[in-house]
Amino acid sequence: MLLISSLAAVIAPAFLISLIGFVWAKRGLPFDQTMITHLMTMVAAPSLVFSIFTKMHLPLADVATMAAATILCMLIFGVVGAIGLRLAGLSARVFLPSLIFPNVGNMGLPVCFFAFGDAGMTLAMVYFAVSVIGQFTVGPALAAGRFEARTLLRLPFVYVMILSIALQIWEIRPPAWLTNTTDLAGAIAVPMMLLSLGVALAQLKVARFGRATVLSLARIGGGGLTGWAVAAAFGLAGPARGAPIIESAMPVAVFNYLFASLYGNEPEEVAGMILVSTALAYVGLPFLIAALM
Repeated sequence: MLLISSLAAVIAPAFLISLIGFVWAKRGLPFDQTMITHLMTMVAAPSLVFSIFTKMHLPLADVATMAAATILCMLIFGVVGAIGLRLAGLSARVFLPSLIFPNVGNMGLPVCFFAFGDAGMTLAMVYFAVSVIGQFTVGPALAAGRFEARTLLRLPFVYVMILSIALQIWEIRPPAWLTNTTDLAGAIAVPMMLLSLGVALAQLKVARFGRATVLSLARIGGGGLTGWAVAAAFGLAGPARGAPIIESAMPVAVFNYLFASLYGNEPEEVAGMILVSTALAYVGLPFLIAALM
């Protein structure tokens, strides 16, 4: 009974807030997704990064280890995914980004926070930061067939992350007015991520349910196993072990649909993977978290 209560405390907040967004969109209530996305990327997410990174008590070596573990996970996702798609005769431009880039923000950050507290959130933020850099550089390159480094220069949180780590290295404490401001602005990030996820899911439709299910199982199951193996290889324990496993087992990120739509890479297929993988993730997460707790 205690385990069920603990699992509910982790899963229920993320599920219910996403459900609010889903119902909100289905009822046709106003929700400016474009404005929210810009607010998240330009203000809330950078504020959350600054708030967490300037207060973290993790040694920088641990941050570097988590970043390295994240990169290794993504490389494994990419190599194994590319081989699997080639054997299945499926397009890498359409499906590979969805296998490489899970929903580490809207869903992964809240789950890690509710599962492991501030320590889990800090570690998950490292995974999130590295993954988003890949999502906005490698992701469009895969979808478009070309690489544009300037995309990275448009991400404010990259500069904020560098500044935050520099302040940690030099042991400079930001003024209270700045930390209070970023704390307040960053506090909207997690609930807005979940609401936005629910709204996005309400607007998508499943195409080719069977294929979407198989690929979704590969994303979640293969991702979770990869995270588990990488955590073991790095000798991680506690939240440092749990965060990369949970983040690696997340469903397909919604941004993959946006890039598929932008470059005409069968967005209906990607939408199906997002919907099915998210549903499967909510079913499987209690078992994964139970194994980690």
